[in-house]
Amino acid sequence: MRKAPLAVFDLDNTLAGTAHRQHFLEQRPRDWDGFFAAAPEDPPLPEGIALALESAAECEIVYLTGRPERCRADTLEWLARHGLPEGRVWMRPSGDRRPARHTKLELLRKLARGREVRVVVDDDELVCDAVQAAGFPVVRAGWATHSAALKDAQEREGRT
Repeated sequence: MRKAPLAVFDLDNTLAGTAHRQHFLEQRPRDWDGFFAAAPEDPPLPEGIALALESAAECEIVYLTGRPERCRADTLEWLARHGLPEGRVWMRPSGDRRPARHTKLELLRKLARGREVRVVVDDDELVCDAVQAAGFPVVRAGWATHSAALKDAQEREGRT
């Protein structure tokens, strides 16, 4: 029996709105503990949620996030509370500070061994560019409010 194709979704600013916790990244030093502690209060982003639910009709859903592994329990609870499809959640290992464009592409290549990746949905332009250049179909999640502090943190500090 052939396995369903994969639909891979980012979390922050793709499914979950992070605007309410951006202030933790705008201060110096950045308050990463505060930033991630506030994640359970993220509002769902309707565009992303609808796309995940629609994709689940034909695809196996996979969540690929730059959130650190220590956020797993909160993340799983958030996904369930907002009615998102069940799926494997891949999180950033402790101590991995590489930019998301590297870590996510590396994992996508592993997931694609023997499986079709039907779509990758992410808000990070650098991730989208790298994933698209590697031949994966991309939906750029442009429906959330973006923050310069978050973009800097994603690229320079490898924290989300």
